[in-house]
Amino acid sequence: MLTGANRSFISINVPVRTQIKRSGQQMRSRAPSGYDRGVIERGDTAPDFELPDQDGRPLKLSDFGGQRVVVYFYPKADTPGCTTQACGVRDHLPEYTEAGAVVLGISPDPVAKVKKFHEKFSLDFALLADEDHAVAEAYGVWVEKSMYGRKYFGNERTTFVVDSEGNVAEVLRKVKPAEHDERVLAALADA
Repeated sequence: MLTGANRSFISINVPVRTQIKRSGQQMRSRAPSGYDRGVIERGDTAPDFELPDQDGRPLKLSDFGGQRVVVYFYPKADTPGCTTQACGVRDHLPEYTEAGAVVLGISPDPVAKVKKFHEKFSLDFALLADEDHAVAEAYGVWVEKSMYGRKYFGNERTTFVVDSEGNVAEVLRKVKPAEHDERVLAALADA
């Protein structure tokens, strides 16, 4: 399970509407150069969080204790790459279910935009609104980006496979949307 007597979580100081818990373990610095050293890594305890889903209902990672969870961060709802990725998950959902995994997509969009995206593409898995990007920061995927010479911050397209004990079994960074499901399903098969 993700919480309980055998787990010790500490709270991260974040805005009230977003709650995150991170284990007391020290972050290790094994990431390749060029990557944010704060990214959650394989073997780390996945930070617990509570975010609103597409319908505004609060959802916690710890709600899925005892199950494998695929947590994928995407930059922006209803953009070409994010649509490819989300529709891929939708189309492969029976395979995720067969692998015993629940899928959660997280973006910095507000609930209304996430809901519109969810309905427009008939997505049948939870999309979460991390509007203040506190969860993305806790996972180390809120990064500086650059497009056409303009610098800004946003979600790095990164997927975390969380095992049934609440530990990160795999981290897939800068995943290409069209390859996302193949890579995640392979990681689930290996875990």
